Amino acid sequence: MKKILPSVGILTFPIHESGIVPLSNLIRILYSLSGCITLITGNAGFTFFENSDRIRVFGVTHQGGTNAFSRIAKYIWTQIKFLPILLKISKDVDFFIFFFSDEGMFIPMLAAKFLRKKIVLALTGFSFGQSRAKKDILSRHLGFIVKINCILSNRITIQSEKQIKEQGLETHRHKILLAPEHFIDFNKFRVEKQLSERDELIGYIGRLTEEKGILNFVEAIPRVLIIKKTVKFLIGGDGYLRDRIEEYLEKHNLKNKVKIVGWVPHEQLSNYLNELKLLVLPSYTEGLPNIILEAMACGTPVLATAVGGIPDVVSNTNTGFLMEGNLPSCVAEEIIKTLDNPDLMRIAKDAKTFVEREFVYENAVERYKKVINSVMKT
Repeated sequence: MKKILPSVGILTFPIHESGIVPLSNLIRILYSLSGCITLITGNAGFTFFENSDRIRVFGVTHQGGTNAFSRIAKYIWTQIKFLPILLKISKDVDFFIFFFSDEGMFIPMLAAKFLRKKIVLALTGFSFGQSRAKKDILSRHLGFIVKINCILSNRITIQSEKQIKEQGLETHRHKILLAPEHFIDFNKFRVEKQLSERDELIGYIGRLTEEKGILNFVEAIPRVLIIKKTVKFLIGGDGYLRDRIEEYLEKHNLKNKVKIVGWVPHEQLSNYLNELKLLVLPSYTEGLPNIILEAMACGTPVLATAVGGIPDVVSNTNTGFLMEGNLPSCVAEEIIKTLDNPDLMRIAKDAKTFVEREFVYENAVERYKKVINSVMKT
């Protein structure tokens, strides 16, 4: 007798382009593990998935406010807009996965609980650290909301064991499963240009936001150029700090040394990574960034701060390089030291071997098979 696969509902707060790859990965994983997938998302997420013929998609729009009061009001109103959709689809869904739930999707989760649905809370990042970095009234309360969501959930998935301590999840250890949704398409992300053939181009690719440490990277550039006069820099990404970054580069006459390329479409990302001699991520807080795994697959060395799940994949001087801090002086010193490392090519090769072994699609499916089996037994 053929086993009946469960139907899964996925909810995300309306997302930016940066969330499309992780969400796409999760959906691809669930294709072979579920009978039907229903997605409620918004903004760039809805635009990307709305014409999919393999999943049911519902959209919710969100606009940020200009001050603390309007941000809170619009944040609450966006969550309320999920409720009629939840009511409509609940009879066809066995359990819900709240993805990107560092945003604190309290109202829809409470509704799902009221509808007696099983809930998987997927903590994709380190929301408490992000909240501290943003320093506004809404962000400061997200940590408290996530704690409530942890209580409401049947199972919690995390991307790194470090999240248990860093997010204060010790009391929920009995329902936590390690299940990063990461896997790499090695036909797309591969070495096209050997490291020895690349120019000394140092890159940052990611959101241009405070918690990513992008300003520290930018302020490290003139310090690097004092020692490494021929090095050039590339910044890929978009965010509210872009104008501030461009003003800094203009003020310090760095425009001829730094190229800002804006948001990089995922299908073009491998081309950029294959030009870099070094990828730098000076983040204050992280989950497990896809860009690190994609860089490693392309034979590009990674220099990053030892936060979140990064040390799980970047072993210092083995599969990459870890910084103890991310002050501009520290970032500059570490960039110079890394470029001068005689084992750079060997480390890049070992990193590529590591991701090819650990981050294949089949491994991700096995991780989520355990999640589904576990939540269906609750």
